[in-house]
Amino acid sequence: MRDLAPRLPSSPGFWRSPLRGPWFTSVLGLVLLVGITVLFVTGLLSYAAYNPDLAPVNDKTPDKGILGFYLFAWPTDPPWLYRLTQGVHVTLGLVLIPVLLAKLWSVVPRLFTLPPVRSLAHALERLSLLLLVGGALFEFVTGVLNIQLDYLFPGSFYPLHFYGAWVFFAAFVAHAVLKVPSALRNLRAMREERDDLVSPQPAAPTVTRRGALWFVGGGSLLMFATNAGRGFDGPLRATAVLSPHGGPEPGGGPNGFQINKTAAHVGIDPADTRDDTWRLVVTGRSGTVRFSRADLLAMDQHSAALPIACVEGWSTSDQLWRGVRLRDLAARVGHEDHPPDLFVESLQRRGAFRSGALRANQVADPRSLLALYVNGAELSRDHGHPARIIVPAAPGVLNTKWVARMTFGDLA
Repeated sequence: MRDLAPRLPSSPGFWRSPLRGPWFTSVLGLVLLVGITVLFVTGLLSYAAYNPDLAPVNDKTPDKGILGFYLFAWPTDPPWLYRLTQGVHVTLGLVLIPVLLAKLWSVVPRLFTLPPVRSLAHALERLSLLLLVGGALFEFVTGVLNIQLDYLFPGSFYPLHFYGAWVFFAAFVAHAVLKVPSALRNLRAMREERDDLVSPQPAAPTVTRRGALWFVGGGSLLMFATNAGRGFDGPLRATAVLSPHGGPEPGGGPNGFQINKTAAHVGIDPADTRDDTWRLVVTGRSGTVRFSRADLLAMDQHSAALPIACVEGWSTSDQLWRGVRLRDLAARVGHEDHPPDLFVESLQRRGAFRSGALRANQVADPRSLLALYVNGAELSRDHGHPARIIVPAAPGVLNTKWVARMTFGDLA
């Protein structure tokens, strides 16, 4: 008589897809091995780019302890460095989503095996898998939400993503050490090994395993095509339909390139930015000097072609900025020889990064400007009028807009 009792997920016959098996899982695992390693490295570089050891204002993870062992002074060359590393980090993360989902689908029967723990070694393996799967989902979900500017998770994105990445990557390394040798054997084998992923009662196949891999690859290609354009200007940016283009559409003209937040969004009062009311307060070794916009325009003006790149992965091509060199402002307050670190404060009244710190090497770079013009026109309010910072290779949030005060001195 036919057994009509419903099967449970722990039953060997419950999972019947003929696609599951060590070869399919191994291919996906090796792709993730390379991709997640690149994600982790570029993520660490993104954190280093904020110069978190420079000043508390830049450090969004103050309890990092030994996890900050690798930090170094972020360079200014090449000027597109952060644009490249963060663009790779965000785009690759999106491209790997179909691969990750397919990998989780391929091994889901193991999550329901009984008994759940057979030995101490098995318990440790199950714990590492829990951290691996949970960490992967946490990192990818928070990363996607950050790109979309939807902060549905509790707390700040920076520490959550940073600490989560270390937990996830530790479990990932442990899993890789255990599984990579068998994955390589599965790929080299002339016939597939049988294991607990292979159904004892497979259903009729509707697609080959190679066909399934082509489907996953097509999903990754679609993610690339619908997201990568946010790193470019012009028509290509319109192809980034699944990720923000860097804030509201800016329109045309010299200021017609992307922004992250508008002046109204961060509480900039127009009365504070008028030429007759705005003053820049600069403090250094010899005291404090107040500059009007006319005073700044009377100083030597310099130009630099630099992009803007944001942690969300969007960026612009080079814009032509013009203004006063930061090192010239340092010289006006007693730092004629070697300009020190710089602490910058904005008129911004709400939101993160109302202030930021720059290292001495960034201040000394001749392309680092207090910009007054862009592409031959005055800065618009949304681009930081009356003055903003622009520094080669620095994350966008450290290119402070609506600058009100600059303090030169050692901050480390």
